[in-house]
Amino acid sequence: MVLFRIFLRQMKIENKIEYWLDIAEYDMETARHMQARGRYLYTVFLCQQALEKILKSLHIKKFGKESSYSHNLVYLQSNLELDLSESQRKLLAVLTAFYIEGRYPSYKKKLSSLVDKAQSATLLNKTEKLYQCLKSKLIS
Repeated sequence: MVLFRIFLRQMKIENKIEYWLDIAEYDMETARHMQARGRYLYTVFLCQQALEKILKSLHIKKFGKESSYSHNLVYLQSNLELDLSESQRKLLAVLTAFYIEGRYPSYKKKLSSLVDKAQSATLLNKTEKLYQCLKSKLIS
């Protein structure tokens, strides 16, 4: 983790934004593959990861520096003062809960039983729409 932070500090702002966007794109693509292969918990996890990374790239664009170390999507977006709908904010809260609980082995089995094909497909679809919305803010 320390080496990663040193690596990021040495990058130019434009490169940092591009770096976070590249791995966010990779996470979105991987989420689609996980959905197609029936790995629904990982679909949802990667949805969270993609939004986290694009929010972090938006933070760099807006403030010229890295965001605080957090995986909480609600917190990350609140720092950006984004104009999001209630359903978009709810999506961020849901995905954050899956990320935090999904990191602990005792929750993985329980969460896996709660995320079925339909639910993960819905979350993936909503994530893709929000992702494109956030990406448009990043590019503009």
